[in-house]
Amino acid sequence: MLFSHARLCALAGASLALPTLCLADAAGLSTAAVPAATEIAAADPVEPETIEVIGVRRDDEAAPIAQTVSTLTREQFASMPSVSIGEVLALVPGVTFVQGNGPRDVSISVRGSNARQTFGVRNLQVFEDGFAVTQPDGLARTDLTDPHAYGSIEVMRGPSSARYGNYATGGAIDFRTRSGRDLQGVEGGIDLGSYGYSNEYLAAGGGDERFEYSAFASHVRGDDPATEHTRYRTTTLNLLTSWQATAADRLTFKFIHNDLDTDLSLRLSRKQYELNPYQRGCADQSGQGCATLSVFANGFNGTRVPLSPEQAGIGRDDRRTIVGARWEHAFDASTDLRTQLVFDNRDIRQPTGNTSFNGTYPSFNLMSDLTHRGEWFGLPSKSVIGVYANREELNYKVFNLTPEGHATLGGQTQGLGGEHLNAGARIREELALSARSTVVAGIGAEYTHLQAQLRNYGYNSTPPTITRIDADREFVNVAPELGLRFAASEQWTLHARAAVGYGTPQVGNLFVTPDGAAGNNTELKAQRNLGFDIGAEWNVARQIQASLTGFYEFFRNELVTQSAGANLQNYTFNALRSEHRGIEAALDWHPLPNVLPGAHVSLSYLLDDQRYERYTERLSGGDRSETFERDGHDLPGVTPQTLNARLIYDQASGALAGLGGYLELSWRDDTTLDNANLLDAPGYSLINLNLHYAAPQGHGIWSRLSAYAAVQNLLDKTYIASASNVSNTLNADTGEQNGRDVLLASTGSIYAGTPRSVFAGLRLKF
Repeated sequence: MLFSHARLCALAGASLALPTLCLADAAGLSTAAVPAATEIAAADPVEPETIEVIGVRRDDEAAPIAQTVSTLTREQFASMPSVSIGEVLALVPGVTFVQGNGPRDVSISVRGSNARQTFGVRNLQVFEDGFAVTQPDGLARTDLTDPHAYGSIEVMRGPSSARYGNYATGGAIDFRTRSGRDLQGVEGGIDLGSYGYSNEYLAAGGGDERFEYSAFASHVRGDDPATEHTRYRTTTLNLLTSWQATAADRLTFKFIHNDLDTDLSLRLSRKQYELNPYQRGCADQSGQGCATLSVFANGFNGTRVPLSPEQAGIGRDDRRTIVGARWEHAFDASTDLRTQLVFDNRDIRQPTGNTSFNGTYPSFNLMSDLTHRGEWFGLPSKSVIGVYANREELNYKVFNLTPEGHATLGGQTQGLGGEHLNAGARIREELALSARSTVVAGIGAEYTHLQAQLRNYGYNSTPPTITRIDADREFVNVAPELGLRFAASEQWTLHARAAVGYGTPQVGNLFVTPDGAAGNNTELKAQRNLGFDIGAEWNVARQIQASLTGFYEFFRNELVTQSAGANLQNYTFNALRSEHRGIEAALDWHPLPNVLPGAHVSLSYLLDDQRYERYTERLSGGDRSETFERDGHDLPGVTPQTLNARLIYDQASGALAGLGGYLELSWRDDTTLDNANLLDAPGYSLINLNLHYAAPQGHGIWSRLSAYAAVQNLLDKTYIASASNVSNTLNADTGEQNGRDVLLASTGSIYAGTPRSVFAGLRLKF
C-alpha cells in the first residue's frame, strides 16, 4: 500500500506527529533526504534536546468527521459563575439540562436523549481527556465536573454507537482539562455568591514537548440555599499527566476524585410548587404545600410516621474515584496503537426518600485500537480497528429509614448483587475522495450481559420472608454509520450522516414494576435509534460563524422512565415506536467588525419534536385494567424549543482592553410531563447579566488578574428547574383515565429554580 505523506501531515493537524516528514513534504523531498533529528541537533551549537515523534497521535482529540459537532472554548465560559456544568453546556445547540439530585448533579440531554429522567446522564457517553467517565451500566454523573477545570468541551450529537458503543444513542461529550503548557504556573481563584455559595479552586500546570502535567482542586459549598434542606459540600481533585517516553511511545495518566455531601429536599407536585416553590417552613411541616415522606415507626413495618426531609435527614453522601492510563505506540509513520484502561468506583449512600440506597459499583474499562494512515486506490485514507470490554460489579442494599432522624437505618428491604458486562469491536474508515470531500463508514458490534439477583425482605412474619428475583439477560447489538463531509468553498461546509445507536436496559430497570415497587420487570428490551443528519456550516472571517442541522431519528423500543409518585421508585418501560425530529442552529455574528470589533451576538437554538408513533399504555386501578393509545402524543420530559442568546461586548484594545460583558436570555418552552399530555411544566425566560475583566498580556502584575461579577435570573422569576415525568392513573370506579386535576397533585416531580442570585469571582495567576 502506498502512503501519502502530504495527506498524513494534513491529518495530523495540531498533534505532535511527524515534524520531519512534514518538512520533507513542504520541500518536495523524499524522507530519505531529510537528516535525522539527532543529526540536526548535533549541527546546532546550542545543542537542544530533541525528540523525534514519528507517529504518536491524539485521535481522542479529533472530532468525528461528518458528524454534527460543537466545541466550546474556555473564553466562552471562563468568566461565568458556572455553579454547574449545565449552565455552560446551554451554549451548545441541541443541549438542554435540568437540575438533578444535588448542586452539580445535572441531567444533560442532547436532542432530548436524556430528558425522561432527572438525575445523572444517560444515553450519552461522557469522557474526560478521552478517558471514559460513563460506567458500563450507562450512568455518568456531573458532581465531579467543575467547569473551572476545563479548557474546552466537545459535544458530538446524534446516534454514535458505531464509535462509542452502548448507551451512545444521543452522542458523546468530552471534557478537556486545561493543558499544562497553557497554565505554565499556578492559578488560584474564588467565586462567592448568594445563598452561601463559594468555590475555592486551584489549578497548576507546566511542561514541554516531553512531559506535561495539569492539576486541579476545588471545594464548593452552599450554606444558605434558596430551597430548604439543600445545603451541600463537594470536593474535587483532577490530575492529568503525559510523558513522551520514547520517540514512539507516549504514556498518559488520569486521576479524578470527588467527595459529595448534600442535603436533599423532596420533589413537589404542581400544586405544592405553586403554593410554596422553595419549601419555606417545611422543616417542621408548618408551611403550605410541604412534601413529606412516610417511614415506619419501628423501622420495619406497621404504623407509618410523616416526616419532613430535614426531620428524616435525607440526602446523598457519595464518593467517586477514577484512575486511567493510556499507552500510545507508533510502529512507524503510518501505523500506531492506542490502549487504555480505566478503573472507576462509585461508592454511594443515598437516603433520598423513605429508604436509603447504599452501594458500591467498581468497574473496569479496557479499549485498544489500531490506526493506519495510507491510501486506498490512490486516495488518502485512515483505517481504525478496535476492541473493547468493560465490566461493572453491582452491589447495593436498601434500608428503611426510621423516625429517629439523621437518616438512621431500619430494616433492610432489598439486596442486589450482579454484574454488567459489555464487549465489542469496531471498524472505521475515513476516505478522502478529493481535497474537498471525505466519506466515513464504520460499524460496531457489541455483546452485553446483565446478571443479577434481587432479594426482597418482608417483615409481616417472624422470621422475615425473603423473595428472590433473578435476571440473566443477553443482548447483541450492531450499529453501522455512513457519513459525508463536503467543503463546498472556503466559507461553506456541508455534511450528511446516517447512523445507528443502541442502549440496553440497566440492571436496576429490571426490578421495578409500574407501581414503583420492587418486582419483576426483566423482559425489557434494548432500545435502538436510526438517525439522519444533514447540515451546513457558514464561516465568514471576522463576521459570521453559523451552523444549521436538521435531524430525524426513528426509535424502536425506546426506554422511557417516569415517576410512580413520592416514596416510590422510578420505573422504566419500552415504547414500541417513536420518532424524534428537529433543527439545531447556532450563530456567532459580529455585525460591525471594523467599527466595533468587540461586539457580537451569540445564539443557540433547538427545535425538538418527539412523539410516540406506536405505544399502548395499560393502566390499572382496583379491579379494573384498561389500555390507552398514546400514538401521536408528545414524549414527556422533552422541551420542544430552547434558546440561549447573548449580546456580548469585549474591549480588545486601548485603556479599557480586557473589559467586557454580556446580556443573556435563556428561554425554554412548556414541557409535557405525562404520556396523555394532560400536565405540563410551564416554560420560562431568564435574563442574566455579566461583567468581566481579564487584563491583557504586557500589563505587568495586572496581567495576572481576572475578575467577574454576574447577576443570574435578573428579573427574579420563579420557575421549574426540574420536573420528573408523572404516571397517568385509572379511576377504579369509572374505568376512565384520571384527568389533569389528579395529576396536579402527583408528588415526586418538581424542583424550583434558584431566585435572583449575585456572584463575583477573582482569579490570580502566579
